[in-house]
Amino acid sequence: MRIGIIGAGALGLYYGAMLQRGGQDVHYLMRRDLEAVRRSGLRVTSPRGDFHLSQPAIYGDAARMGAVDLVVVGLKTYANNILPHLIAPLLGPQTAILTLQNGLGNEELLAESFGAERVLGGVAFLCSNRGEPGTVHHLGEGRIRLGEFAGGFSDRARTISNCFREAGVPCETVDDLRRARWEKLVWNIPFNGLCALTGYDVTELLSHRATREQIEGLMREVVEGANAQGLRESIDGPSLIERMLEMSDAMDHYRPSMMVDRLEGRSLEIKAIYDIPVEYARRAGVEMERVGMLSALLALGEQP
Repeated sequence: MRIGIIGAGALGLYYGAMLQRGGQDVHYLMRRDLEAVRRSGLRVTSPRGDFHLSQPAIYGDAARMGAVDLVVVGLKTYANNILPHLIAPLLGPQTAILTLQNGLGNEELLAESFGAERVLGGVAFLCSNRGEPGTVHHLGEGRIRLGEFAGGFSDRARTISNCFREAGVPCETVDDLRRARWEKLVWNIPFNGLCALTGYDVTELLSHRATREQIEGLMREVVEGANAQGLRESIDGPSLIERMLEMSDAMDHYRPSMMVDRLEGRSLEIKAIYDIPVEYARRAGVEMERVGMLSALLALGEQP
């Protein structure tokens, strides 16, 4: 399969490299790491084994990549306004678009621009950070849950899922993408926001009883907002929260992407991870007050 990676950050580089190593024809749109990868290739460090791709197909201009079978979007959501411009040159008659971005509203944007029939979404549970230019550090996890924007199972989703699994990435298909997205927000909303605001990592926040209680309270609020969305099957809050905390307790001082972005002076993905979920919950009659406060405090630290 000819695959185009849009958004070659820690997520896009890792999944693209895994797919390429697994035998797929992968092409990367790059900006920050373009020259470094052109000189020295792409390097992945991982507890599952380091590897190096000496000559990946890289581009600084999407128009030079040409049509692909699958577009994988890993772009930060605050740059979504440029997505239509980046993706349009990559589309052929049957090209599918898979967004692995955080938060809500991404599939809707792509469907509006290119047609709902092209769009799939995926929820990535990945611990990875950018290293020196041309290097991505995979720290753990990596599994993906993906599904059709329109809902239900499809042969196309199964084919894409198989590509990831054959490349060593655990991947499953889901029939309710909205539910999967809200489940991921149960982790993303408390940890991304609190780590970015405080400067403390996941392990440090969970080790302190008061902040651990706040994390659990935020998680319960997100579950309530999720279950008001008319999901095909409601989320079992206590069970999911227990699993999320158990998984997070095993993370060794992990710094979520929003914390890294704040420390390095980059914009934060506030709209997709906080504002849109708060609005969706409000429309369904649920006020996510803690999440709204977290969003307001994060926005206070952004550049005007």
